[in-house]
Amino acid sequence: MKTSGVIFDIENDQKRLQEIEQQIAKEGFWDNPEENKSILKRRSSLSNRIEKYNNLANDLEENQILLDLAVEESDDEALAEVSQQISDLDQRIGNLSLELMLEGEDDGKNAIVSINAGAGGTEAQDWAEMLFRMYSRWVERRGYKLELIDFQPGEEAGIKSVTFTAGGENAFGYLKSEIGVHRLVRISPFNASGKRHTSFASVFVYPELDQEIVVDIEDKDLRIDVYRASGAGGQHVNKTSSAVRITHLPTGIVVQCQQEKSQHRNKDMALKVMKARLYQHEKQKQDDKLQEVHASKDEIAWGSQIRSYVLHPYQMVKDHRISLDIGNVNDVLDGGIDPFIEGVLLAKKHK
Repeated sequence: MKTSGVIFDIENDQKRLQEIEQQIAKEGFWDNPEENKSILKRRSSLSNRIEKYNNLANDLEENQILLDLAVEESDDEALAEVSQQISDLDQRIGNLSLELMLEGEDDGKNAIVSINAGAGGTEAQDWAEMLFRMYSRWVERRGYKLELIDFQPGEEAGIKSVTFTAGGENAFGYLKSEIGVHRLVRISPFNASGKRHTSFASVFVYPELDQEIVVDIEDKDLRIDVYRASGAGGQHVNKTSSAVRITHLPTGIVVQCQQEKSQHRNKDMALKVMKARLYQHEKQKQDDKLQEVHASKDEIAWGSQIRSYVLHPYQMVKDHRISLDIGNVNDVLDGGIDPFIEGVLLAKKHK
């Protein structure tokens, strides 16, 4: 089976699963369950993938039979039913084709997403809020869970920054392709002269660490500040020093959380984000050593955007990495970013 340029190599998956089963069956395997967690996770992932493939193959075969019967008997009602089922199957095949491209070490993890408004005050902050809504709708479309970690409102409108988790299978694998600068071109709603305006916002994505992955953080390397939260949240949030800002002194990485009323809860959430960012920081350093040229550093620099969203003088969203244009801007801003995600994953797979 082939779709979207991805071949479903079920035989290779079955072979790899058989090899893992043989490894698990060896004497002494269960003596060290903690050390073998990765193997068991791989078995579960392969089993799940094979089951999805087999279910798709069976459903395709059944729909082919129903289609032949409906055509033979000129049954319009049955044809309409088959058409709907084929549309559902097409969506399932597309989702599975994306999963097949996620082979990274952290791809299966939840994602921690940070959106930051660029220079430009209210315009950029409004654009950052639009991006937050776009990703929130994407999370909702996929049936994932969104948990807000930190929210910094703009002075007049929009947001200065927001950090949240997208919880679900392969969330990081999908969203890692969104890292970079996003540009918006539109008629300014904040300018009475109606001039066209360009705004920028940056998106960063980190994998949320499993508890079994240990990132050592020494207390002496942290500076923890508490302060009164700002923005929405009620009187209690504003009157108590519940917000927490943590600075990792050796790297200069700063995270903050103010969404909970409890200072301890905010601290726990901020530490979780700090661990994820330090993990990604160290992983990035290792990747840099293996590559002479690391393109992602250019991708997240201002002026080198990965995607442009144009609302005036025409409507189009263009991904500059894969030269993909989509004219339905409203659908994209409503969470329809899967074509871009799939295109970037395909491009990297074929390199």
